[in-house]
Amino acid sequence: MRITEIHVYRRDLPVMGGSFCIAGKALSSLDTTVVRIATDAGLSGFGETCPVGPVYQPQHALGARAALQEMGPCLIGLNPLHLDPAREAMEASLNGARYAKAAVDIALWDLLGKALGVRVCDLLGGPRRERVPSYYSIGVLPPDEAVRTAREKEAEGFKRIQLKVGGRNLQEDMEAVRRVSEALSPGVSLVVDANRAWTSRDARLVSLQCRDLPLVLEQPCSTYEENRALRPGLAHPLFLDESAEDIRTVLRCIGEDAADGFGLKVTRVGGLTPMRTIRDICREAGLPATCDDAWGGDIIAAACIHLAATMRPSLLEGVWIAAPYIETHYDPENGPEIRDGFLELPKGHGLGVSPDLALFGAPVMSFG
Repeated sequence: MRITEIHVYRRDLPVMGGSFCIAGKALSSLDTTVVRIATDAGLSGFGETCPVGPVYQPQHALGARAALQEMGPCLIGLNPLHLDPAREAMEASLNGARYAKAAVDIALWDLLGKALGVRVCDLLGGPRRERVPSYYSIGVLPPDEAVRTAREKEAEGFKRIQLKVGGRNLQEDMEAVRRVSEALSPGVSLVVDANRAWTSRDARLVSLQCRDLPLVLEQPCSTYEENRALRPGLAHPLFLDESAEDIRTVLRCIGEDAADGFGLKVTRVGGLTPMRTIRDICREAGLPATCDDAWGGDIIAAACIHLAATMRPSLLEGVWIAAPYIETHYDPENGPEIRDGFLELPKGHGLGVSPDLALFGAPVMSFG
């Protein structure tokens, strides 16, 4: 089997309800990039990458497509079932841009599953269960609205609530944290995510003022070094998210005892291949993690669910997908849906989702 064509599509994903706010930035629409890899056997695999705008991290949509423009030609003619040579070809053609390479990596896993007649989770070591817990992320909202949303989502079955903070008066952040924590029932966990927006002083102050509340702090400060230095002075467990960029950083974090867990993003680390390695490292270290992505549609959601299903249940903190914030599915029949706080593994071979390409229009670039 050989790769004969690669097509790249783009699509806007408007946020339902108007906007989603993180650390003072309101997101009203996200720009996603979908990759289709076609073969001479008549099979196609799909991948996706969807950075959260151009300032959340160095990744951005135009950069992803520029990277794919650079890498695409080197993949034509390769055997799509040989994942390591394909990754080496991408590395030889372009330095960095893991988030763009992730779209290709996900598409290759999808193709491999279809070619062998199995699901991606089967290829990744086998599922521990057929459905995985999801969690809900509340944007930066006034305390009253945050409390109302938290109660609604608990009633819908979510057992983990993430509360976004930052980009506003610290007292309002602390009020929201306390009130949401006190509104949740025992057994529902709270994660306070500043998305790098707090200073070390702010993070320490919030943790000490809220030391009586059971919660986790996620990526309060911008850099790895700030968070590592901050951890000993906190009254709460610390998870790294934006700083958990690749396998080496995860290894460094574990070696330096810099965090209590991770918020992992499949495309940030480079796709399912490196994510599988990080999964195994976290298992050996006994550290919990989420299996998410920054944003995106059915393809990214399916990739997250497949990998999460293979994680040790006691170490999986949950799966976040953007479906609750997006109006339409790429695959109307098989698009992942959250029910009672859980996500079912998609049916079918590969990722188990078949995007309707009519929704995307003509490719923005093609190779082969």
